[in-house]
Amino acid sequence: MTALNPLLSLIGRVLLSAIFILGGYNKLMNPAGTVGYMKSALIPIPSPELMVWGVIALELLGGLAILFGVLSRSAAFLLAGFTIVAAILFHWKPGDQIQHLMFMKNLGIAGGLMLLAANGPGRWGRG
Repeated sequence: MTALNPLLSLIGRVLLSAIFILGGYNKLMNPAGTVGYMKSALIPIPSPELMVWGVIALELLGGLAILFGVLSRSAAFLLAGFTIVAAILFHWKPGDQIQHLMFMKNLGIAGGLMLLAANGPGRWGRG
């Protein structure tokens, strides 16, 4: 199995990065919709109109860093924290089975990101 490690690391990075790159791109194409979603969650977020740009930057740049294996440990660490916070703020709705699934999905993604932060991008990356 060790011979497959570089390939598996690359595939893992591609799969982990896809959700953030696509999510960041979609938010970039409709920042007002994202702000509306943030406000609909009824969470006291200071200035969601400003915060949305930080979220877009984190998702796009962090996702690309993971994809290309450049600063991927740092990006994975930041995105893991972001994903846990998003899970708690937007998906913690006891009794709602769909939101529970989304909450658990976010925790699983955060777990994969923590493994990447701990172990690095593999042979075909630069940390």
